[in-house]
Amino acid sequence: MNRRTAPRLLLTLAVAASLTACGGDDPSAEPGATSSSCESRPPTSTAPAGVSADLAVKPEAPCFDAAPPADLVVSDVVVGTGAEAVAGSTATLKYVGAFYETGEEFDSSWSRGADETFPVTVGAGQVIAGFDQAVEGMHAGGRRMVVIPSDLGYGPNGSGPIPGDATLIFIIDCVDVA
Repeated sequence: MNRRTAPRLLLTLAVAASLTACGGDDPSAEPGATSSSCESRPPTSTAPAGVSADLAVKPEAPCFDAAPPADLVVSDVVVGTGAEAVAGSTATLKYVGAFYETGEEFDSSWSRGADETFPVTVGAGQVIAGFDQAVEGMHAGGRRMVVIPSDLGYGPNGSGPIPGDATLIFIIDCVDVA
């Protein structure tokens, strides 16, 4: 198994499991379609292969050859034990943002220094919808990988270095919650 095969396999298994859990067995539905109850998925307890669990080290985002998922996919790399990020709380974060197909980084708090953090008021719409949804439920001391489809990201128009209809990967560290 090579460096790219393991992440693809884990993503495929996560998507398949979520479709099964969300009633994706409607024979009249289009292949790959999900029910509306799948819009927010609980995080998995399985760390994605190749993503560092060492919170002192900048993580590298994997890339995928498989078709991007249509829904938000959230995977816990490290489950934090501190306070939980809930709507209205302020989560202090570190992050790496990359493109799904290439793993190429487009933004990172880490690139501004190892101690650089990014405060976000959870649920306030300060960030793209997929990022906001991914942070909610994290605990301080946790690391989470998120695959964000375009409709929960920057949409068909894109923004800055992000082209329209881009699927994104974020690896998010929750440093603190207040």
